[in-house]
Amino acid sequence: MALRCCVVQVTRLDTARIRAARRVIDPVFLDTPLYRCEALEPGLGCTVSIKLETANPVRSFKARGTEVVASLLADNASRAAVCASAGNLGQALAWSGRGRGLDVTVVASRFATRAKLDRIRALDAGLELVDGDHEMARERAAAIARYDGIRLVEDSLDIETCEGAATIGLELVDTAPSFDTVLIALGGGALATGVGHVVKALAPEVEVICVQPLGAPALTHSWRQRRVVTTDSTDTIADGVAGRRPIPAVLDDLLLVADDAVLVQEASIIAGMRMLLDHAGLVVEPSAALGIAAILEDRDRFAGRHVVTIVCGSNVDVDAYHRWVGAAPIHRS
Repeated sequence: MALRCCVVQVTRLDTARIRAARRVIDPVFLDTPLYRCEALEPGLGCTVSIKLETANPVRSFKARGTEVVASLLADNASRAAVCASAGNLGQALAWSGRGRGLDVTVVASRFATRAKLDRIRALDAGLELVDGDHEMARERAAAIARYDGIRLVEDSLDIETCEGAATIGLELVDTAPSFDTVLIALGGGALATGVGHVVKALAPEVEVICVQPLGAPALTHSWRQRRVVTTDSTDTIADGVAGRRPIPAVLDDLLLVADDAVLVQEASIIAGMRMLLDHAGLVVEPSAALGIAAILEDRDRFAGRHVVTIVCGSNVDVDAYHRWVGAAPIHRS
């Protein structure tokens, strides 16, 4: 009980606000499928349940947060917002904004996944591309917000994005059979801090493990060293979690709710994507396979456990997906 109180008081998140968020989020994004996937278990050596955050109109969890943001902006005089996005946040903000008559601009890297950029355009948002990575897009979005005097939506820094994602945690602890571990993709940190906050507040015995690619390790290194660690570049197919500059406030929250943060190799991410296709019938983007990758790399750690992994997105370039998953199977010793 002491741990439960400590977490609720010290993180930026508030459990009562998270429960209230469910009332403003379109039900189409709530109560996503949660089920045990027995077909995955022989290859992983543990009990595995999937929380399927791709079964919605934007095919990722991000709209939970943008629905909260958009519900507040709908009452704002400017009714306009801009965000930087690798693709999923932009789609989600465009979807939430379109439904509320908001003027949404998304800034993205020219090298972002084409399918994600096409979807942003299809949702009637303005799209500006920069000749750099996601960090450059963040800088440009901030400049637009200052110049135009509109709302800058910053994923993971804005508490609405974290508390929207945290509603996933409510669904896990309210409906799941007993589980002892949750594996969460770690990018900007909204998903990890949101779900982690709820789990530690309501089911503190559950281990919260964050997973990041070895080629984009900034927030994991920051968590391990308990200080912000930046990197000069990223090198991973998991574009949705490829950040270089962790947000200090997000790290502070993560230090309170995460029990561990691990890094996984690209080959394991691809193997996880292939397993989700072959054994669960799921087409997922690389970030969504991070949990499976973590189990593949450390089967002994998870043996005998009941693990929940959050499948967080399925916006993937079809050609790239076929190159990755269509390759010869990876044989493990």
